[in-house]
Amino acid sequence: MARDKDSYVFRKGVTPNTLSVISSKNRVYSYAANNQLTQVGVIATFDPSETRTVEPVRGVGFGDQIAELVPGVTDPMTIAVTRTALYTANVQQVFGYTAGVEGIVRSLKHHRWPFDIYQEIVFSTIARFNAEGREPQGDIDSVFDPNGDQNAQALVTIYEACWMSDYSVSFASDTALVQESVTINVSDIISAAEAVYNEGKEFGNYLRSIRYGLNQLGQSTTGEATGVGA
Repeated sequence: MARDKDSYVFRKGVTPNTLSVISSKNRVYSYAANNQLTQVGVIATFDPSETRTVEPVRGVGFGDQIAELVPGVTDPMTIAVTRTALYTANVQQVFGYTAGVEGIVRSLKHHRWPFDIYQEIVFSTIARFNAEGREPQGDIDSVFDPNGDQNAQALVTIYEACWMSDYSVSFASDTALVQESVTINVSDIISAAEAVYNEGKEFGNYLRSIRYGLNQLGQSTTGEATGVGA
């Protein structure tokens, strides 16, 4: 079956090695209905996106001038997935619900439990080394490599506690291929390397300013004030 990692669907082909991220190096895994972490095949599109409102702060009597931008709460990330429908491994089956010919799941109302998604963006050979020939810091062994190649490096993202919010399938008379589309809402997104995010340069939450020449959080190399409104 197509969800079996030994199926012909998962045979490895020739993938170009580039510095640019290409879709053929993006691998998506989930716990299929057989309760095994399995690579999801025949995906046409995998589109994560998220938004949040940024509120402008203005002052009366100061003209049409923005004093500060204040970030609001982040809306849940959504992942739009388009996939070729397979008899025994449709889109619901590969994301953990016993559907297709093997189960009775036919509707979103049958979904009672959330599921997780693992995404690997595999580094190409030439992207693994910088100009000095050193490997970049923070890349992760591809722990889900079916061939057990521990030399492969990947940027791993884990989407936790996901729910399907809409599902559609199209049967058309002018084409034989049947495509399924599903929108997935994500409760949390974490990195496989570090699931705790703090203030500080090493975590990426680092205050930077060209104007004040900051080199540490809240500290200036020029001696100028760094507070808001200074």
